[in-house]
Amino acid sequence: MITEARTANLKIGSHGPDVVALQKALLARGFNPGRTDGTFDEATEAAVIAFQRSERLLDDGIVGRRTARVLGLAKLPDDPSVIPGVTVAVVSQMFPLTPVANIRQNLPVVLQALIEPKLTQKSMVLMALATIRAETEGFEPISEGRSKFNTSPNGHPFDLYDNRRDLGNQGPPDGERFRGRGFVQLTGRANYQIHGEAIGLHDELLTNPDLANDPEIAARLLASFLKSKEQRIKEALLDHDLAAARKLVNGGRHGLDRFTDAYQIGDRLIVEPGEQPIVEPA
Repeated sequence: MITEARTANLKIGSHGPDVVALQKALLARGFNPGRTDGTFDEATEAAVIAFQRSERLLDDGIVGRRTARVLGLAKLPDDPSVIPGVTVAVVSQMFPLTPVANIRQNLPVVLQALIEPKLTQKSMVLMALATIRAETEGFEPISEGRSKFNTSPNGHPFDLYDNRRDLGNQGPPDGERFRGRGFVQLTGRANYQIHGEAIGLHDELLTNPDLANDPEIAARLLASFLKSKEQRIKEALLDHDLAAARKLVNGGRHGLDRFTDAYQIGDRLIVEPGEQPIVEPA
């Protein structure tokens, strides 16, 4: 068993008795790491990845709290949180066209909403912020506007959503009633029900969908939506496939340019605990 709290998860370059315990646990599960010598080398990494794939975990080769728990090892500390380094100044660079006042007002509620579902590691924080940039560049919750994608020529507003079974809609007026809202542009009766219940609102969001534009509720809905797709998002980001990560939220490529720009800027500016920040040229 891993008996000591560590300041980082076990990965390539880790050494010591915790790695020995890991290697023995892998071997017992039928995933041979080679030598059980306390050195996390490429053979150990390969065994970890094979185990993660077998258990349908994120196959990043890093033994975090989930992999450790499934292996039967003592729980490692949570992934390091980057939240303290996500400042208004940093996010303003990710949102160059956005009024700073909007960021200053709404960033705290967004970051707070990411804490409870443990979406505080760098990749998921960047995913949340880049999603906001793609969906509502003003960094404030908004309602979806009419477009050729949701309203037919001469049709009533959002009629193309009315009978979308994939959204759980049941005919008029569901299209307009459950149009996109909030930071993530939550759309469709099913999403309002599922994520409303997930954040403790139950029927309130179905009864009053405009609640999805309340900043605190919008932030919690964003976190709930991302949490429901967390593993697939992380897999896409692990492959550096920002288009695939964006598609998991939006269903397509809408806003991909803004999403990519925000993610890449944030990736340079937001640092993991213990890392040195990159100094941008003047």
